[in-house]
Amino acid sequence: MNILDNPDGSFFVVVNDEGQHALWPELLEIPAGWTATHGPADRVSCLDHATANWTDMRPRSLVTYLEDADRETVR
Repeated sequence: MNILDNPDGSFFVVVNDEGQHALWPELLEIPAGWTATHGPADRVSCLDHATANWTDMRPRSLVTYLEDADRETVR
């Protein structure tokens, strides 16, 4: 069984600088560049948190780029 599929496991929701979310097992050290925003908690709670808070799958840098491009078009 994959460690991320363990229904009895304890997890964190981690987020990187691009605003991307991931499920991370409590047993493993959180990697550099990622910050825990929820947990430790059960798998379902973490997945619910990620679903509720990660509504735009685009990396933050792409969102910024597209917003800047839109502002340039308006000028």
